Amino acid sequence: MTHPLLDLAPLTAAHFASIERRVAALLGTEQDVVVMQGEALLPLEGCIRGGAHPGSTALNVVTGPYGQTFGNWLRDCGADVVDLEVPFHTAVSAEQVARVLAEHPEIDFVSLVHAEAATGNTNPVAEIGEVVRAHGALFMLDAVASVAAEPLLPDAWGVDLCVIGAQKAMGGPAGVSAVSVSERAWERIAANPAAPRGSYLSLLDWKQRWIDGGRKALLHAPAQLEMLALEACLERIGSEGLDAVTARHAAAAAATRAGALALGGGIAPYVHEARHAAPVATTLRAPAGVDARDLVAKALAADPSLPVMAGGGPLASEMIRINHYGVDATRGVVQSSLAALGGALAEHGRPVDLEGARRAAGESWD
Repeated sequence: MTHPLLDLAPLTAAHFASIERRVAALLGTEQDVVVMQGEALLPLEGCIRGGAHPGSTALNVVTGPYGQTFGNWLRDCGADVVDLEVPFHTAVSAEQVARVLAEHPEIDFVSLVHAEAATGNTNPVAEIGEVVRAHGALFMLDAVASVAAEPLLPDAWGVDLCVIGAQKAMGGPAGVSAVSVSERAWERIAANPAAPRGSYLSLLDWKQRWIDGGRKALLHAPAQLEMLALEACLERIGSEGLDAVTARHAAAAAATRAGALALGGGIAPYVHEARHAAPVATTLRAPAGVDARDLVAKALAADPSLPVMAGGGPLASEMIRINHYGVDATRGVVQSSLAALGGALAEHGRPVDLEGARRAAGESWD
């Protein structure tokens, strides 16, 4: 008996290349795009290990947990690392980046996360890219949570290495990712004797064996299901329109924030200013004396399918996160998430205004 998910024809090099072209179109980039066969941590680590080496100095901007991970990788590569840490409830500014670059003219690599879904903030990449470009450093951007949720223009913003994943706002699979690579980045990686070669982490292998070879022969058997799912989500974005997709995410974020503010019960937005809030997830601070994990458990008891979760690591007891990305960036999901959270707060004896939250979220969406 044949099975539609198992008995698939091999994915050809031409088909693989056509999906790469669609990713490039999504990013509006003229740079080389490589689709990599793994979750986005694969190209992120590949970018750092290709671009950083002993003797290099990296500015690592930390606005959430992924920035902390990048710093660990950079140090492991032997680079000197200057961490620019800002509170997770805000965003980094171009002025802060410029100040560090002026203090450390030797910096030749900058790593930044565009939107931190884990903390709910987003950073002004266009302004930061202008500062980094003027300094002359290589600029790596983690755009996994921002792609399709907010404007992303790697070429215009001077991004040399732009990594995306399909599993958030794109509404696609988690097991495939992509990176756009500038000519400057290729030169830097090729000149780095410590850059991965003959490795699953190697971007240079893709350059030399795939791109330079005219995209005729793949390095290994492609992950068929993930590639086909990536193609399907690109088709769905194309059908809806990228501008409409990003507008839907912006509406979901604004409605969630407005509804949470009207709900009461002692919760408050974790990210202080709305302009610093990411469109993929709204993070909320639990009321004093109430464990966020308990609130989330009570909210999910009403509907386990809701995209509501507690924060990660040390934030688990104080942060509530409402993920409104991909298929969950809808009015219905936002309203249901707020209602479930309101019910959980009421169980804790906190006064809430469920109707006020519903009305505020709806008016914001409209």
